[in-house]
Amino acid sequence: MTEIADPLHLLTRSGLPEDLRYLVAKYPREDWQAHENIHGMANMWLQRHAMFRELGGVLDGAIGDYREGRTNAREFAGFFAPRLNFFLGNLDGHHNVEDQHYFPVFAKAETRLKRGFDILDGDHHLIHEALERNAETANAFLRALEESEDRQRYAADAYAAENTGLIAMLARHLDDEEDLIIPLILDRGDRGLGLG
Repeated sequence: MTEIADPLHLLTRSGLPEDLRYLVAKYPREDWQAHENIHGMANMWLQRHAMFRELGGVLDGAIGDYREGRTNAREFAGFFAPRLNFFLGNLDGHHNVEDQHYFPVFAKAETRLKRGFDILDGDHHLIHEALERNAETANAFLRALEESEDRQRYAADAYAAENTGLIAMLARHLDDEEDLIIPLILDRGDRGLGLG
């Protein structure tokens, strides 16, 4: 694996740089739910992200249950495949809407945050590549369920590693996206941003 020199790269950063965190300093996470502008777009955004976190955990738990022998191959495949398809499809669609519509609106509304939206857009490209790898290893794993136990174990390990990487990337990205977007919505309101 190549070393990544960019401190803002999704795989190496521990959060957004301070110059992009001035609104989250004004509107810290612990105060979001009490803010009058939390309803509407901000709440929808947080619910959508909560769904992605929850589904990522469900998929991770399902692969763990299979690897530990708590489910057999047929049960696992029946549970796992539709949830994985839902997760991957919705995540890709969510990112496309953000890139094409919301990020340009937000960057125009608060030009000091444009670099932050560029960072998030770059994340989306990395996550899209990870989604493709995730789908490939998941499909290989599902095909291996008809093969030998060794092939199943190898494919399960490969998928688990790929899924763990995707979930870690996604967790960092979702946190940073929320830190940029939710305070902006709270500050301006849906109407002030042209969203309502």
